[in-house]
Amino acid sequence: MSDDEEVQVEGPSLADDDPMRAFLPTSFGKKSKEADIAAQIDRSKRTINVPILGKPKSQGSDSNDSSDSEDDSDDSDDEDEYPTSHEMIIKTHDRAVTSLSLDPAGGRLISGSIDCTVKLHDFSSLTPTTIRAFRSVDPYETKPSASTESHSVHHVEFNPLAGSVFLCISAHPQAKIMSRDGDIVTEFVKGDMYLRDMHNTKGHVSEVTTGTWHPTDKNLCVTAGTDSTLRIWDINNKRSQKEVLVFKSKAAGAAGRTRMTAVAWGSPAQGGNNLLVSAALDGTLVMWSGNGPFTRPAGEIREAHKPNTWAGGIDISSDGRMVVTRGGDNLIKLWDIRKFKEPLVSVEHTSTSDHYPTTNIKYAPNSTSIITGSATGHLHILNPGNLRPEYTTPVTPGSPVITVDWHPKINQIVTGSANAETHILYNPTMSTRGAVDVMSRAPKRRHIDDNPELTTDQSLGLSGESIVTPGALPGNRKAGITASGKSKDPRRPHVPQQTPFLRSQPDEKHISENIPLSRMLHEDPREALLKYADLAKKDPVFTKAWKDTQPVTQYADVSDEEEEDGPDKKKVKR
Repeated sequence: MSDDEEVQVEGPSLADDDPMRAFLPTSFGKKSKEADIAAQIDRSKRTINVPILGKPKSQGSDSNDSSDSEDDSDDSDDEDEYPTSHEMIIKTHDRAVTSLSLDPAGGRLISGSIDCTVKLHDFSSLTPTTIRAFRSVDPYETKPSASTESHSVHHVEFNPLAGSVFLCISAHPQAKIMSRDGDIVTEFVKGDMYLRDMHNTKGHVSEVTTGTWHPTDKNLCVTAGTDSTLRIWDINNKRSQKEVLVFKSKAAGAAGRTRMTAVAWGSPAQGGNNLLVSAALDGTLVMWSGNGPFTRPAGEIREAHKPNTWAGGIDISSDGRMVVTRGGDNLIKLWDIRKFKEPLVSVEHTSTSDHYPTTNIKYAPNSTSIITGSATGHLHILNPGNLRPEYTTPVTPGSPVITVDWHPKINQIVTGSANAETHILYNPTMSTRGAVDVMSRAPKRRHIDDNPELTTDQSLGLSGESIVTPGALPGNRKAGITASGKSKDPRRPHVPQQTPFLRSQPDEKHISENIPLSRMLHEDPREALLKYADLAKKDPVFTKAWKDTQPVTQYADVSDEEEEDGPDKKKVKR
């Protein structure tokens, strides 16, 4: 072979789409193991073929290919208008997510659920492969070893003026203020349930349904309860509420009481008096001036929604003039506070408040849109003027979307669904920080030392996490029992379920052996006394001292006439 001849190296004869090509080298030399950020973000793009739009497409005989291309361009424009092109999914809860909130900076997400826990997520510590909560908190768990009660979480909301605390409301009369790290800061007092006049109670006497923060004062919040009251609290004084707003229902048979189902506290962006609006179970929509006085409402609309249906969604626009409500009667209504009598617009929208009372509706930043979920698992973006759907996209198809929120600073939409999933919708070009930063980080490389089962603590000579003191892990305790009656806590011994029949049927052998005179339980009390009648007559115990001196009983002599006539009858007074 001469030097001029070229040497040809035969490569592997594999097809272009053969999966084996992924294991073959594409070049020589050392390769950099940097993460492909663009590919990561592209993998988070939502695989939705055709979103459901509110704009109807043109129909008729004159439609041609040009009109179809115009419709396609409109679809892409609508997708780019809202931050819904990509998504990040968080699966940290076990049951339906009922409430979500982002702190004012958009760096921390908290979520509440029916599983009685609050999950805290920090975007700065998340990576595409480690999307999990850094802490899980049960607000009513005092001691890990004690069998405490658990209550489903109704509402969680960061303070919009101070992101260091958030309001936590569960199915309990006492709301709580918690720090951004999950520690309890303040627990409001419970009122006296035996007082009839709610003005004299210091706190809620029954379950709290929802609440919200004051729009301009970081120390004030309001809670709504099933005791027909709204209570304004100062978070620095947990002993008593600052103001109590008692709503007297005029519904027949309600005895002046009803349940407050939703509350919103808004303030105009350009300044002015703030507004407090609440919905009640009897269908009434009530409005107060946010600065007081609170002796009587500034406006009241009876049967704004159908009575005895749960209106769980209410929000106030950024200019403080419009109020939108979502009721349990399958209606969304738009109200003007200047004409607080009839709704401006009313549209049909299937309600989910019969199963999930915390279903909400929210204004977008600057009130450019209205967002809400649906029973089919879609996110609806509505026009704030006529409530028509401008853009509708599936989030969790087949599972209702319960709670939604649109953060103004990071421009991302968060949704919580009944299948325990939290979705963060974003657009890499429109959104900032939040989920964009998470998906832009390199995946965490797993190391053998990350597994605590294989890690040895050299100071102890054994695995540091292998010793588990019963009840010493606050986050791993599972309260309650399963449907079969077994405890969810693996360290708690199984206690057989005691039925009402077994509770009323004690062990007869144990009673007869250990309790004196227990056999008398099965005897006839009359026969038990009569068997001592002869003995008591012959040898009395209590009257033996008067046995010889006892006088003889003498009876009066009655004539025959008195026997026939009987005793004299008393005269009847008339």
